[in-house]
Amino acid sequence: MVDEQVLYLSIRELALRIRERKLSPVELAKAYLERSERIGSKLNAYATLTRDLAFNQARAAEREIASGHYRGPLHGIPYAPKDLVAVEGYPTTWGAPPFAEQRFDYNATIIEKLNAAGAVMIGKAAMIELAGGLGYTNGAASLTGPARNPWQPDCWTCGSSSGSGAVVAAGLAAFSIGSDTRGSIICPTAWCGVSGMRPSFGRVSRHGAMAIAWSMDKLGPMARTADDCGLILSVIAGHDPKDHDSLPPGLADFPYTSASGQAPPLRIGKLTNAWPPNPALESVIDDVVRVLEKDGAKVADTRVPDGPFEDAAELTILMEAAASFRNMIHSGSCARLRDPLGQINGYVSEEFSSSDYLDVQRIRNILQRRVDKLFDDFDVLVAAGSDSTAQPLVERPRPRRRPALVPEEQVNQKEPDGISSLCGLPALCVPCGFSKENLPYGLQFLARATNDHAVVAAAARYQSLTDWHQKHPRIS
Repeated sequence: MVDEQVLYLSIRELALRIRERKLSPVELAKAYLERSERIGSKLNAYATLTRDLAFNQARAAEREIASGHYRGPLHGIPYAPKDLVAVEGYPTTWGAPPFAEQRFDYNATIIEKLNAAGAVMIGKAAMIELAGGLGYTNGAASLTGPARNPWQPDCWTCGSSSGSGAVVAAGLAAFSIGSDTRGSIICPTAWCGVSGMRPSFGRVSRHGAMAIAWSMDKLGPMARTADDCGLILSVIAGHDPKDHDSLPPGLADFPYTSASGQAPPLRIGKLTNAWPPNPALESVIDDVVRVLEKDGAKVADTRVPDGPFEDAAELTILMEAAASFRNMIHSGSCARLRDPLGQINGYVSEEFSSSDYLDVQRIRNILQRRVDKLFDDFDVLVAAGSDSTAQPLVERPRPRRRPALVPEEQVNQKEPDGISSLCGLPALCVPCGFSKENLPYGLQFLARATNDHAVVAAAARYQSLTDWHQKHPRIS
């Protein structure tokens, strides 16, 4: 019998027990599966459970480890990828009714890498339909229904990686793989009180993953700790000729063993204009800064440079998504989507011209250079992971992938997710406190493109000084 507390251990802690044969991969998979069957359906956390595959992989891991063939820290560790990556023979629904029966006869590259590392797939995490590629207005825009937040089930988990957030926060698997085009790893990480990383653009192959926007899509880990994210990224990173945007050999790799060790004091830029004023949230971030400064970090205020960052991000996604889902749009099957915005947004987006797209990309290049200059003075930037804690599941919250016409005064051009996604920057979000309603706050670290080690090191250092990541919801 595996104790519930074991299911909330970090990957590094689980791996040590497995390697020393104090914990059976089979028993661990069984415990996570039983918990997933009991709790997962209440939270709408899964698209499907893969019980037979999980036990086959767990038994194989147990045999290999017993014979002395240990593959590394993910060997025997259960996980759940978001249901937009292809897994041979199993449903890959993209969270959308038109693809409820879709299956592929191959694995996504990320699945092949995790298989090679000996990880154990226990299911596929639920998601917003088409990962929000054609827009959506609320958390119910999913084939499996709204993902519920383990901290407060009448609240949402946020973002298209909504099921991945619920899976990790509820202790249903040791880690998940999410996707992020504009914040869909960072937002559920913040609202669910877990640790999640959006790698630099091109670090992780997207071959076999559903495309929204080719120039902005990323896959990344969601787990207990920043250190866990580093361990996972070291496995899933690397050049892949099947992904035309993959970073070159060598640069794409992410060698990582531990975030510990001596390092010079961090130069941290605290973003002061990223979010609208929120006294409670600002107080939490001030506490974070005091912790980091006490540890020796050099923290200074800085500002997001002016520019239409959010508009450029949203327009890029709208136009590239219209191409990604062209067959759906032209066939009329958009009408089968759950969300009314998704049903119509593709038709509106097709009205943009190639000149419109090129104009946006020219502006994007200027904005990327403006942001990159910030890292001449700082190793990492810090900001809240979201402008709020988890919000109640309501009929029509603010649109995600907004329609083309939204009053300018309602658009925050300086949201960190839009900026870092548009510019291909790595970001890592970790829990940093709780609201009076006992909902988690998130803190994100951002670094220069391809400097993924910086965000892992900074976030892991913060977690070595605090214990927010060790708290988890009480679930009956």
